Amino acid sequence: MSDQNPYGQNPYGDKPQGDNPYGEQQPGSQPGYGYPQQPGGQAPGYGYPPQGGGQAPGYGYPPQGGGYAPPGAAYAADPSAPYGYDPYGRPYSDKSKVVAGVLQLFLGSFGVGRFYTGHTGMALGQLFTCGGCGIWALIDGIMLLAGDNPTDAQGRVLRG
Repeated sequence: MSDQNPYGQNPYGDKPQGDNPYGEQQPGSQPGYGYPQQPGGQAPGYGYPPQGGGQAPGYGYPPQGGGYAPPGAAYAADPSAPYGYDPYGRPYSDKSKVVAGVLQLFLGSFGVGRFYTGHTGMALGQLFTCGGCGIWALIDGIMLLAGDNPTDAQGRVLRG
């Protein structure tokens, strides 16, 4: 079988010049293929650190007085999670799970616990149905107190 295409032209373009079919630059050949050549024949960032007593960045001892906050400096909290994160990395809410559960148990027929957490649609549903005749409010209050991760309207986990 021959190497020629029956359609008369190579669909992949012209072959690179020289012996090397992959187009890599051979030592002493014309530039254009392969890695860019550096003076000294070595690519930047590889090999031994530069000679002359200087130290490569990122090695050895840190510079004096840098890297740590000065004593007495205030801790800058994450503005998106001012109350910290739970073990799964989700931010805590400013609302309390205990307060929401107790409000829902005692005033759940008015939807007060859900108004507190910011779930206004669910709170209005409880308000107009008198908390599902009290059953919905009771179960919702227990779920808020005993649930592993009840959330507020923004999806943040309620604090314990």
